This record gives sequence, C-alpha cells and structure tokens, in this order.
Amino acid sequence: MALENDFFKLAITASIDAGKAILDIYHDDDYSVSVKEDASPLTAADLASSEIINDYLNPTPFPIISEEVRTEKSSTRQSWSTCWIVDPLDGTKEFIKRNGEFTVNVALCHEGTPILGVIYTPVTRELYYARVKDGIAYKTVLDEGHEIRNDLFNKADEIRPSVSDENKIRIVGSRSHMNDDTINFVTALKTKYDDVEIVSKGSSLKFCLVAEGKADIYPRLAPTMEWDTAAGHAICNAVGLRVISKETNKELKYNKESLLNSHFVVQ
Repeated sequence: MALENDFFKLAITASIDAGKAILDIYHDDDYSVSVKEDASPLTAADLASSEIINDYLNPTPFPIISEEVRTEKSSTRQSWSTCWIVDPLDGTKEFIKRNGEFTVNVALCHEGTPILGVIYTPVTRELYYARVKDGIAYKTVLDEGHEIRNDLFNKADEIRPSVSDENKIRIVGSRSHMNDDTINFVTALKTKYDDVEIVSKGSSLKFCLVAEGKADIYPRLAPTMEWDTAAGHAICNAVGLRVISKETNKELKYNKESLLNSHFVVQ
C-alpha cells in the first residue's frame, strides 16, 4: 500500500505537536484528574493532545479510532479497510506520577495490520517511527524546542533488536501491571536462562525497549486496548519482531469487533 507514504510525516508532526501541548500541562502543578467510566484516569493533557491530533488527522481519508473519541460501532468500523489508531496520551498514570514515561501513539492500520507507527516521548524528546514495509525503524532525539535536529530517516538513527543470548534474557515488565501471570512467565524463563533481568518501563516505551535492543522480550499478560499497542506493534514489526497473541498464536489484529486486545508476547 502506497498511501502510508503520504501521511507518515503528518503523523510525526501531529505526535510532536501533541507532545508539546502535553508538556505545557505537565509542568503546571494545578492540573486536575478525573476518572472515566472504566476507572482509568483522565487529565486535561489527554484531551488537549487528542484535539491536536484530530485536527491533523481528520482531513485525511481515514477514520480514527482513539481512546478519547467516541468509537463507532463495530458494524460501522468493519467497512474501514484503513484507519488511524491513536492514543493521545499513553501512560496517563505515569503522567500523574510525573516519571516522564508517557507517550503519544499514532498508527495507521490497513486490513487489521499496522503499516506505520509513531511514538513520541515528550519529556525526553525521543521520537520512534517506522514504516513496516521499509523494514527499518528509527529513534530521533529532538532539540529542546521539539524541533528535529537532523533529517528524518537518518541512518545513524536506525534501531534494531539485540542478538539473542543463550545465557541471558532481559524481560520488559510494566511499572503498573506486573500480575501473577507475568510473574509465572518470568519464573518459567528462569529455568531456561542463567541470567534473567527485569527491565521496567511505562506506556508503549515497552515496545521500544525491545525494538532498540535494550530488552529481549515483552510479555503483556494483562488487558490492553488497540490504541495502546498499534504504534509500538508497527515499530516492532519493522525491525523483524512479532507481536503474538496468546489466544490465536498469530499477530495481534486491529479494528476488531472488540477493541480489547488478547494477551500477547513481543519477541
């Protein structure tokens, strides 16, 4: 599909501008926190980011699935061959904790498969991005004004997974979701490897850790929604990693009847 070429830089620009708006609120100690129907937190930063991204993406030919926008019924969505999947602020809990590990996630999916992904980390100004068909993903660090220092797609910014080590494995663990299933998963790996290290990270940065070789495997044995994973999925696929559903033993799919993901493993 050639269409992703036309909208890749648009997604990047939307993510960066949304990230800047998030930071404006992040640095204001007076922001309020409300609770949504699903008991997840909501801040003004979520809404400000959502508005900016929608302003960029609404003029494109593709509808949007987003955490902060009313989702169309599945009967309507099933006619969408291509759509954006957006999380305007992934890691709201990390935002509230003020640990900096929150992101803006924008992905374009075609026939249920992510074809491009952008993840921006406003605090560290790290921009991860990939077109899956290129087989390359990048990490570009922006300057203090959130401007891109060098050209995008710079070879020096390419990222790649680590080479497997038969004696050691680094497992990505969530700061907020280390449950019994995940603990059991880790315990099983300890019977196969002499050295098992847990690498903790919040939000979609867990995908990025594996994609850039700072971890080897990411088991997610807790609930996630499609907007939590689509951008990271694209970046991982671009560097040859797979995001495998524990339910189907196949790659996660998107724009499903239910937007809830099955448990999965990135490796």
